[in-house]
Amino acid sequence: MKIDVYRKKKRQFTIFALIVLCMTFISAKLTNFSFVQGISSVPEAFRWMGSNLLITRESFEKMPSILDKLIETIFLSITATTTASIIALLLALLGSQTTKVNGFFSTLSRFIASVFRNIPIVAWALILLLSFGQNALTGYFALFLATLGFLTRVFTETIDETSNSSVEALQSTGANYYQVVSKAVLPECSPQMISWILFMVETNIRSSTLVGILTGTGIGFAFDLYYKSMNYNVVSLITLSIVVVVISIELISNYIRRVIL
Repeated sequence: MKIDVYRKKKRQFTIFALIVLCMTFISAKLTNFSFVQGISSVPEAFRWMGSNLLITRESFEKMPSILDKLIETIFLSITATTTASIIALLLALLGSQTTKVNGFFSTLSRFIASVFRNIPIVAWALILLLSFGQNALTGYFALFLATLGFLTRVFTETIDETSNSSVEALQSTGANYYQVVSKAVLPECSPQMISWILFMVETNIRSSTLVGILTGTGIGFAFDLYYKSMNYNVVSLITLSIVVVVISIELISNYIRRVIL
């Protein structure tokens, strides 16, 4: 019996591997991608990086302006995340099966979460760019809308996983909707929600770099400016600064998660 199960799993794995290989080969053919050429170009790429992406003393002279753009990017990401999380919490309370007011608002909340979450942040930036132009407001709204969709979805699922016993216990004592939410739902869900908010702060700092290239704001704008002027030494310094900030934010977020979870 065990031998038959083993043979079945092995056969399934072989079929799956063959399908993946076939899809990879077809995709390479359709896109004219050459694996041999790609691998052979790696040494040359590293040589170019070693000769053009060195951080020089002249690069560090641009550090004050880079820090200003980094701070702008960080605060823009935090602002978009925190404001989106407040509205996402309200939508999640309406959309959750545990705390929903009625079926209409529940469906509407889930629809908003689904639409906003499935539109890429780059698409939001391009759409808003036509209306608001290249400014910080465009970057803020792009981050805000993408964050709103994601957080509404995860907040709704978090509330759905809340223990019904505590909710039913409060309802049986005659507690109103506000009391049920504030005394039973939020205390149980808040650690996970805070964790998701911290995760989105990290994600938005990464995403805001790309959004900044499109909207002409933040560190993304500085990166695009020096890249187009072929000042690759400064580009390297900007990239390193972004990596340091992202890692620092992640370490802080991980520490906060360990404390609250």
